[in-house]
Amino acid sequence: MKSPFALRSIRTSIVAMALALVPAASFAGVFISVGFAPPALPVYVQPVCPGDGYLWNPGYWAYGPEGYYWVPGVWVQPPMVGVLWTPGYWGWGGSAFIFHAGYWGPHVGFYGGINYGFGYGGVGFVGGRWDGGHFAYNTAVMNVNRTVIHNTYVENVHVTVNPAYAHTSFSGGAGGVQAHASAQEMAAARENHIPPTAEQTQHVQLAHADRSNFASANGGHPTHVTAFTVNNYRSTTVNNNRNVSNVNNSTHVNNTTNTAVHNGATNVHNGQTNVANGNHDTAGANHPAPQAQPSHPQPQARPQPQTQSRPQPQARQAPRPEEHEAERPRR
Repeated sequence: MKSPFALRSIRTSIVAMALALVPAASFAGVFISVGFAPPALPVYVQPVCPGDGYLWNPGYWAYGPEGYYWVPGVWVQPPMVGVLWTPGYWGWGGSAFIFHAGYWGPHVGFYGGINYGFGYGGVGFVGGRWDGGHFAYNTAVMNVNRTVIHNTYVENVHVTVNPAYAHTSFSGGAGGVQAHASAQEMAAARENHIPPTAEQTQHVQLAHADRSNFASANGGHPTHVTAFTVNNYRSTTVNNNRNVSNVNNSTHVNNTTNTAVHNGATNVHNGQTNVANGNHDTAGANHPAPQAQPSHPQPQARPQPQTQSRPQPQARQAPRPEEHEAERPRR
């Protein structure tokens, strides 16, 4: 008879081998189950779309042998024209939390009623649509530079989300979002699906390789919350200083344009209409923090009178780097 220690070692090895197969195995029907819930979804700002044809994949908590780790939200290219991404989600299975992997398909299916933001308010997707072989972006909820991408439209949407579940990362069970698949979502589940692309798989692997993404290291508050594209991470520092920093070059945006405020009085997660980049944006229940309004400017100190007859030459200011268009809050 094997000792209890040997049995535990065998079970640990089996779990480790199963986790090593994610996400491909999870799409094939082998689900990962965990005995405790994932952390809450963090508040973050969506980076501007890097180019025409990219679709947004919301960030989520994945699980590895070391525990839960954050997979940053990222812009990716779909495997073919006409397909949309259904995000994966954690659901209570009666005795454990089970991860249901995301997939590509002609319609968005059930993703647990989770409010991922940016068009994924818990049911369906309102961030854009395919039109004549091109993806048209709804700039009311997606952060798109319209001077670069012209296939856009504006459709203000309001998503009603119970505030108690605004950041909940799992479905069912105690404390989870209580949602059930509709007839339309069940029909979408029976359609032909395409698994995550190699680019998406690489993104998950990169996230797993970064120890700062693990909840055990960040306490459920990851630093690298989003990425423009795979291997191009961008961090939104969520604090009262309202700093948005680029992880690659540590450049900080000045406080008059910073956006991510976790607990500030300007935060509105549900039913607030924001204006950014010239578009009217409905942020109904988006997880990312809405655009913070700049504080009233401080009065300028009066210059001291000059003692010389000629004015002193003004010091030239270094040219300001060209900034990205303001990043739009989720939904």
